[in-house]
Amino acid sequence: MFDRVMAVMQDDLVLLALPAFFAALGIEWLWAKKQFRPVYENQDFWASMRIMVLTVFVDLLPKIGGILLMFVCYDLSPLKDTVGRTLPWWILLFFLDDLTYYLFHRGNHEVRWMWAGHSSHHNSQYYNLGTALRQGVGERASKYVFWCPLALLGFDPVMIVTMLSISLIYQYWLHTEAIDRMPAWYEFIFNTPSHHRVHHGSNTRYLDRNHGATLIIWDRLMGTFSEELVSEPVRYGLTKNITSQRVLDVAFGEYGNMSRDVKRAERWQDKLAYLFKAPGWSHDGPDRRSNTLRRDAGLS
Repeated sequence: MFDRVMAVMQDDLVLLALPAFFAALGIEWLWAKKQFRPVYENQDFWASMRIMVLTVFVDLLPKIGGILLMFVCYDLSPLKDTVGRTLPWWILLFFLDDLTYYLFHRGNHEVRWMWAGHSSHHNSQYYNLGTALRQGVGERASKYVFWCPLALLGFDPVMIVTMLSISLIYQYWLHTEAIDRMPAWYEFIFNTPSHHRVHHGSNTRYLDRNHGATLIIWDRLMGTFSEELVSEPVRYGLTKNITSQRVLDVAFGEYGNMSRDVKRAERWQDKLAYLFKAPGWSHDGPDRRSNTLRRDAGLS
C-alpha cells in the first residue's frame, strides 16, 4: 500500500504547475509596478515565500498519512468496484470534492483550533499571487482526513488527489487585483478574483464569506456569500493584524493567542469553547465573532 501512496505523491499536479505559478507571479509584479499599484511589499512577499517553503515540509507526513488512510477507506468501500474512472464519475467527484472543500474551508473560519492552522493564509495585508502561496501551515495536519469519506464512497484515492490538485491550481489565479470582474454568468457560478478578494477582507461585511473553491454556488446556497462592493473596498488582513514577519509568528502565532485564551479561562467548558467556537468568542469580554459583528452593524 505504501508504494501506491508514493506513486500518488509523485504525480502531484501542483508541483508540475509551479513554473506557471511563478511566471504568473512575475507578470503580476510587473503589472503592479507599471500601474503604480501597492500590491507587493518586500518583507511581506518574502514572508509568504518562507511560509511556502515551510508548508512543503510540514505537509509531507500528513499528506502521506492522509493518502494512506484514503487507501484504507477505499479498500473497505463496498462501492469501489462500482465507481470507475469514466467521465460521469469524474464529474460527480468534481462536485463532491468542491463541496468537501467548502465545508473544510468554512470550518477553518468557524472553529478556533482550525482557524489557528489556517490564519497564516490570511494574515497578510497585501493581496497578490504571492499570498496564494502563503498557505495555512497548521491546517495540513488535519486537511486530508476530510476527503477520506469520498474514498469510502468508492472513489479511487488517485482520483481524489488529482481533483484536489486541480482545485488548488484553479484557486491560485483568484489571488489577484489585476482582474476586476468576470462575465456575470461566470461570477454567478464560479469563484472569481472578486469573490475571493471578499474572502480575504477584514471588513465586517466581508468576514467569513465566500469559502468556495472552484464553485461559488455552495456559498450562495448556504448563506455565506457576499458581493464585492465598489462602495466598500476590501481591507486585507485580520481584524487585529500581526506586526511581525518572522516565519514562526506568521505560521503559528494564532496558536499562541488561542493557548493564552484557553489558559486564562477557569471553567473547562470555557476552555473547550475557545477551541471549538468561532474566532472572536470570549468568556469574559465582548463577542467579536463575525456573525455577531454583522448583526450589531445591521448587516445581517
